[in-house]
Amino acid sequence: MSKFALVVDDSASMRQMVSFTLKGAGFQVIEGGNGQEALDKLAQAPGGKVDLIITDLNMPVMDGITFIRNARTRPALKFTPILMLTTESGENRKAEGKAAGATGWIVKPFQPEQLLKVVQKVVA
Repeated sequence: MSKFALVVDDSASMRQMVSFTLKGAGFQVIEGGNGQEALDKLAQAPGGKVDLIITDLNMPVMDGITFIRNARTRPALKFTPILMLTTESGENRKAEGKAAGATGWIVKPFQPEQLLKVVQKVVA
């Protein structure tokens, strides 16, 4: 059974790059352009559950921190690894992400190999 990933970023090119990398590792990918769209699109995943979420921080409509807080309220996503993929690298922002429920933090720009190493660590 293949694994599902949800990629959330307001940049279509960034979503494509992350999706391409994950698909190469065997994931089926669902994409969202902001946090609200991503929450709505979770219905496309079996049981509303995905095996991995990668989200940007700064997005219109609903930012990454708010999205993570909302996702963590769903029982199916309580233990799902959530990685922040963002240009932000400040310790305060990382602490805010962790407090919201982020599993890890990757700073853009990223190397596909680096992303996959982190994904392999957090996805069983």
